[in-house]
Amino acid sequence: MADRPPLPPFTRGTAAQKVQAAEDAWNTRDPHRVALAYSGDSVWRNRDTFVTGRAEIVAFLTAKWQREHEYALRKDLWAFDGNRIAVRFQYECRDAGGQWWRSYGNELWEFDEHGLMTRREASINDVAIEERERRIFGPRPEAERGATFPLR
Repeated sequence: MADRPPLPPFTRGTAAQKVQAAEDAWNTRDPHRVALAYSGDSVWRNRDTFVTGRAEIVAFLTAKWQREHEYALRKDLWAFDGNRIAVRFQYECRDAGGQWWRSYGNELWEFDEHGLMTRREASINDVAIEERERRIFGPRPEAERGATFPLR
């Protein structure tokens, strides 16, 4: 099995790299690319949905991005310890009816020795917004990398 650096135990710098890599991958909206960061037996809780393994991750993300149009995400490192990272995030998207949403969430991540995520737990709340209230447009510009995203 190939390593997926950075590897645990994490430092502040390597944890931040892992978070930015995840943000970058999710912003591609490519379920197959995103799934490569997870172990073959990775377990997820995403809101009220439970997912196990890469095939289910790909199916889950495929359905997600069919519903969530113009999805754009920002993740911030919250805390880290050993092989675990806590993340807070925000993303924006619009539904098929044209309603824009901002979703706020927290994730708990656990990694194996190869740097693959074996566990992901996500708690997420959605807020309806007007298109003029949007703040997230596509992937994070290089100049904003490492910057904490404002709460509101």
